[in-house]
Amino acid sequence: MKGIARLGALSLVGLGTIAASGCAGSVTNMHPVAMVNTAPAPNESVIVFMRPSGVAFAIQSAVFEAPDGQPARLVGIVAAKKKVAFRTTPGDHMFMVIGESADFMQARLEPGKVYYALVTPRMGVWKARFSLAPVHVMNRNELPEWQSGTEWVEMDQTSGQWAAENAADVEQKRAKYLPEWLGKAPLDRPVLAPEDGQ
Repeated sequence: MKGIARLGALSLVGLGTIAASGCAGSVTNMHPVAMVNTAPAPNESVIVFMRPSGVAFAIQSAVFEAPDGQPARLVGIVAAKKKVAFRTTPGDHMFMVIGESADFMQARLEPGKVYYALVTPRMGVWKARFSLAPVHVMNRNELPEWQSGTEWVEMDQTSGQWAAENAADVEQKRAKYLPEWLGKAPLDRPVLAPEDGQ
């Protein structure tokens, strides 16, 4: 299959079977690593995107930084039970996750802090959809379980190649779904807040 479908195609029947099994996903266009240094420099922020759920393990999710008026930049392709660290500048950011559709999360980051966000699968029409869920201060107590239940992956040469080949598909999804997301009530739009960092 071409385009975003290369991340995996799945019927509703298949998704139900997979959801019950809760397995780890295979890694495509990413490189498994044993450890990642997440300590930020004083003038940067780090976000760890984790997908602790094994639901829809046959489908990978692609996370992007999606600044207004600029092309989306690949953060990483996150399979089930995997996690990726992203170093960026402090300040306001918009992130996007791609599956069958696109969903978004704003982040207001402070320098020298590490933040966490979950990639959460949900049922789609033809394959899984995904959302981004900020890990807020009040639910940090679940972090150890999420961290121990996920393995690190990093981008490699094939990651950039995949992003370039699928750039048009990614931008089409952003153009289609961002207006819907912006049309939601502010409380329904997930935001990673400055105080969520540690």
